[in-house]
Amino acid sequence: MEVQRYEVGVPSWVDMGSADQDRAKEFYSRLFGWNTPPGPPEAGGYTVCDIDGKTVAGLGPNMNPATPPHWSTYVNVTSADDTIAKVAANGGTVYMAPMDVMDAGRMAVFADPAGAALGLWQPGQHMGAQLVNEPGTYCWSELMTDDLEGAEAFYKAVFGWDAETQGPEGPGRYTEWQVGGRSVGGMMAKPPTMPPNAPSFWGVYFAVEDTDASLAKAQDLGASVLMPATDIEPGRFAVLTDPVGAMFNILALKPELRA
Repeated sequence: MEVQRYEVGVPSWVDMGSADQDRAKEFYSRLFGWNTPPGPPEAGGYTVCDIDGKTVAGLGPNMNPATPPHWSTYVNVTSADDTIAKVAANGGTVYMAPMDVMDAGRMAVFADPAGAALGLWQPGQHMGAQLVNEPGTYCWSELMTDDLEGAEAFYKAVFGWDAETQGPEGPGRYTEWQVGGRSVGGMMAKPPTMPPNAPSFWGVYFAVEDTDASLAKAQDLGASVLMPATDIEPGRFAVLTDPVGAMFNILALKPELRA
């Protein structure tokens, strides 16, 4: 699906920071069919990836060498400064104060009170991903946290998100973040299989046509499987780490749910 503009409060961009960009570019270009042209020198090595000229995601150097490779989600806002002030006022931690990214836009990075990191994007020349919800493109972000109630209150205060929860109390309970009645992301409690000291985090999903086939291809390209292909209500998904160590999810929606 092509996107012309994003509503305020909707995730609009994802990128990955890594110390080995060449390997990351090779992996994602072969797995998802991304073009990975070199960015301008003033961008510090950041690459805006595309499919048929439509932007889909970013690959860049890891800004903090102490941080492992990871995918990040950015939420569209009208003012990064005003939103980051709400973050601070509601118990969040500012990791990166609002800063201009040339003429592309203005960004900031924060952590919610449980420690899950998320980015803000105030668009300039770069609005975000121009292609989403199609094979090889971004389709969903999901918060895994120890504090479901605290997260609901925090993100309501920061973005105005509503939360619609399905299922009984327990591991199967799932919350969808909503903007204007439309689901824009998800949340669930960290599963018991995760180490108890593992921090809360935002995961990124990419759409695929066939989860099993994409999983096999990713393994051939050097990825590791954290969770094998598994059927869930909307389709079939799997969790991987890419060859540089960044975790991501792939999801093939049921045919009746595909746009």
